[in-house]
Amino acid sequence: MAVKEAEKPEFIWTGKNKKGQTVKGEFIADSMNDAKSILRRRGISVTKIKKAPKPLLGGAKIEALDICNVSRQIATMLSAGVTLIQTLEMIGQGHDKAPMRKMLGQITHEVQSGQPLSNSLRKFPDYFDDLYCDLVKTGEQSGALENIYDRIATYKEKAEALKSKIKKAMFYPVAVVVVAFIVTTILLIFVVPQFEEIFAGFGAELPAFTQFVLNISNFVQNNGPFIAMGMVAFAFFFKRAYKNSQKLRDTLDAKLLKVPVIGEILVKASIARFTRTLSTTFAAGVPLIEALESAAGAAGNAVYRDAIRYMKSEVAGGEQMNIAMRSTNVFPPMVVQMVAIGEESGSVDDMLGKIATIYEREVDDMVDGLTSLLEPIIMAVLGVVIGGLIVAMYLPIFQLGMVV
Repeated sequence: MAVKEAEKPEFIWTGKNKKGQTVKGEFIADSMNDAKSILRRRGISVTKIKKAPKPLLGGAKIEALDICNVSRQIATMLSAGVTLIQTLEMIGQGHDKAPMRKMLGQITHEVQSGQPLSNSLRKFPDYFDDLYCDLVKTGEQSGALENIYDRIATYKEKAEALKSKIKKAMFYPVAVVVVAFIVTTILLIFVVPQFEEIFAGFGAELPAFTQFVLNISNFVQNNGPFIAMGMVAFAFFFKRAYKNSQKLRDTLDAKLLKVPVIGEILVKASIARFTRTLSTTFAAGVPLIEALESAAGAAGNAVYRDAIRYMKSEVAGGEQMNIAMRSTNVFPPMVVQMVAIGEESGSVDDMLGKIATIYEREVDDMVDGLTSLLEPIIMAVLGVVIGGLIVAMYLPIFQLGMVV
């Protein structure tokens, strides 16, 4: 019985090539005998071969950036005239992550067996989506895989850069809340109780603000474990609901677009993703209807996903894309006008690429501006929180000094 792809072992080998030079490497095979046979067919005399040990903690995970970098390496090596199999072998053997070496080894083995590269990639949907595989298939059919891979690599690089900017934009507001929460909790649990002991000896009524802070401190101390468990439970069930409920994800996507500043960044990012994806697929020779479906999935927001799918249905019915785009009411007039010009001039892919570049640059500028804006806000929030607690604790002491 054939070994399943995910269960195929990885082999580490050492041997000599036809020139008598010592060579070594790693690759995937069904069995030890299969591995030796593959090496013999390559003209390598094996001196040592063994199964690669499995990492205790599962090893480093394959990240989206790894796929991006590998795509650029493939594009560069193919354009330099290196064969596809040699390209996959060299990249796979030289990668520093064991899971990546294993995956590339399996892909190489499939291609050596006569499978198209696009079919081999489809066996790893977690890392190569339908858009990626469809573009590779187009390159195989047209005989211009090196050109298509250059487009894929550029597309992945732009997408990762944009994703990084969005993460940066979302990180700062979260950082403000988290830091303020941690500092406040520490003060309420460890600092405020010390003052409460001092105030107990005053024998006088405390100011309302001070008493309010002391009540909060007592509540946090008495119910801290329950509050922590509640927060963990909420995070767990929210994450579970978010994963399982398409309606919840769509609702949150729509709400996020209405958040000041952040919403505008997300709108521009969705337009950039849509136009970049559509430009890449359309230029690669993918039919417009299929390209729109791919672009809908890559938009990154439910509002724009639904709008693009509406455009797809209208275009399939014979409507011009710019007219369908205008009727969605989610694309700025400039984008619609540029698409209309592209349709009239027969250069839709070029115009979409220019739109993507414009909006990617605007996202960069807005994220940088947000970062500069939030730095003083973080300090102001922390100052208000810490300053408010300090004032609350020292207010009775000030009043006592005035009485004396």
